[in-house]
Amino acid sequence: MRLGVFTVPYSGMPLEDALDRLAAMGVQAVELGTGNYPGNAHCDPDALLNDAAARQRLLDAVEERGMIISALSQHGNPLHPDAAFAGACHETWRRTARLASLLEVEVVNAFSGCPGDGPDARSPNWVTCVWPSDFAEVLEWQWTERVIPYWQAEAEFARSQGVKIALEMHPGFVVYNNESLLRLRDAAGPEIGANFDPSHMFWQGIDPLVAIKELAAAGALFHVHAKDTFLDAANIARNGVLDTKDYGRFLDRSWTFRTVGYGQGERVWRDIVSILRTVGYDHVLSIEHEDGLLSTDEGLEKAVQFLDGIMFKQPNQTEMWWT
Repeated sequence: MRLGVFTVPYSGMPLEDALDRLAAMGVQAVELGTGNYPGNAHCDPDALLNDAAARQRLLDAVEERGMIISALSQHGNPLHPDAAFAGACHETWRRTARLASLLEVEVVNAFSGCPGDGPDARSPNWVTCVWPSDFAEVLEWQWTERVIPYWQAEAEFARSQGVKIALEMHPGFVVYNNESLLRLRDAAGPEIGANFDPSHMFWQGIDPLVAIKELAAAGALFHVHAKDTFLDAANIARNGVLDTKDYGRFLDRSWTFRTVGYGQGERVWRDIVSILRTVGYDHVLSIEHEDGLLSTDEGLEKAVQFLDGIMFKQPNQTEMWWT
């Protein structure tokens, strides 16, 4: 398993400079943003799809530093009730899939998206409870009329491009836990899997070890993020885990995204890297920096140092000494 970084925080600097900075930290892989919510950090499909020389320069820049591209990421909402916004997200996904195929990058990271509450909606509507019955009816409409038909078609498109769709299970979108992801995979096909981000599991009360085992058993673990979450026990005791306060209100929130090791601690992350090895995951652990208390450089340096100390250096052993 390689240690990687999602390069979006360095989108303000040239790719080569960002790669040099990450290589100096000991990073072995990069995840590149191609548009939608993250923006096209160092990887613009419009500039690369029809320019083979530009694609080769990108690959050379990465490979010369001993790295690989773990995934292209274009997290958007192609199910948004605003047709123009949804269409733009859809086109970015399609361009990204075609580019990934040309670059021989197997994984495209995404969100599932979230529709509105009906054909005339203006904003997404994330349903979190089954009663009153309006909510259950909305949820059924979303899945039957929007979610499954859309992703069935896009799974087929992904198949034609030879890529896999790694959905980040993210509250606010229809796929936010194992159950919803596996429901969509069952309906749309094996091209649908997970970009597993433990930070979104922690605050929902989901055990990441259980979740990883289930996803791996289903063949649905495609990519893994490394991001932590601090849970404020006092605020949770007062308000629960659902929280709509601004991310900057650290003292008031029930949970806050943190650099790995500053949320759940070393033992939890040792268990995560151990279960990833146990289930046979051998791709990339990609650091996503969203810590409002640490600068990009400091946050990434600390994350790399922390994970480098607990990730395994030797190949997995198929036989133990006592067998």
